[in-house]
Amino acid sequence: MNLAEDPKDDQPFRMADVIYPDWPPPLEVEPQPEPARPSKADPFANAWTADRLMAEQFAPPRWAVPGLIPEGLSLLAGAPKAGKSWLALNLALGIAAGASVLGEVAVDAGQVLYLALEDTPRRLQSRMGKILGDAPAPAGLTLLTEFPTLPAGGADAIRGWLDTRRNARMVVIDVFAKMRGTSPPGVNPYDADYAAMGRAKRIADDYGIAVVLVHHLRKMAADDFTAELSGTNGIAGAADTIMALKRPRGEADGVLHITGRDVDEAERAMRFDATNGTWALLAGPAVDHTLHRTRAAILAYLRQCPGATPKAISDALGEDRDTIRRTCTRMADDGQLRRRDGGRYFPADSSTVPGVPESQPLL
Repeated sequence: MNLAEDPKDDQPFRMADVIYPDWPPPLEVEPQPEPARPSKADPFANAWTADRLMAEQFAPPRWAVPGLIPEGLSLLAGAPKAGKSWLALNLALGIAAGASVLGEVAVDAGQVLYLALEDTPRRLQSRMGKILGDAPAPAGLTLLTEFPTLPAGGADAIRGWLDTRRNARMVVIDVFAKMRGTSPPGVNPYDADYAAMGRAKRIADDYGIAVVLVHHLRKMAADDFTAELSGTNGIAGAADTIMALKRPRGEADGVLHITGRDVDEAERAMRFDATNGTWALLAGPAVDHTLHRTRAAILAYLRQCPGATPKAISDALGEDRDTIRRTCTRMADDGQLRRRDGGRYFPADSSTVPGVPESQPLL
């Protein structure tokens, strides 16, 4: 019987196929060493001992405006149309020209970057013309009305500008809301505010200059003016210096409230001259320049609402609560008001209130 031919019959017989069926053996791979783990930074590498820290000699902070704006991150806040942009432009022009600012403060000349993000070139030209008068415009002031947000390339662009200008002294961002960028989803408001401020603060710290953020105040008054800043406490917590400009609508005089890590807490009276667009510091305590108008407003309110507390008066008039409290105390000492238990105030009899007629108009 014919059998079908097996194709294997043509293959030569090899003893190795029987004895070593897995021949040739697989190649042996030499074990590779594990990659070295990066060494962790020593958190104590920059630690100080108290004696070494006290013996160290540090350079004094650089001031953009002595006594007012040191190097670091500063907030300049105010209500809409209070004049904060006029004030920022006054300071920028003065520093860029090396001229006195605020009528009396000498500054060192240096280059300034001003991001006027709520203005147009035409409006900036008009305002600078009013402030400068016959003085030449300083070449050391760079102005832009459009700019990317800090997280979208704006921070790197500012750093690039500073890298080529070793004499730069100040960067103004007007207003901060236009530059902070959007917050990532899911981040709580405090962390978002602190992170947004941190981008600007790192620029100030890395280059040793003043970065001034123009910001807004809330409408609600508070005992502490820093609590009136728009946003969470992350805004105030990240700033090195906080300035709040308060000026009643239609009034020329205002008060600049100042606090910070390198500045003395103070209140400085200021006056805005609308004819030339300039701000100037006034001599003496701030309350002396707002006393007459404030006293009249307090007395007018108490005639409508006798027995009100300083808090109620402050909320009704939209004035600083501490100023109202001090003024009520002084008016009581001067015989213009009567103070009762619980801190409630009443108008004194009109015949015993010097200089205030019975027909005092109500606000």
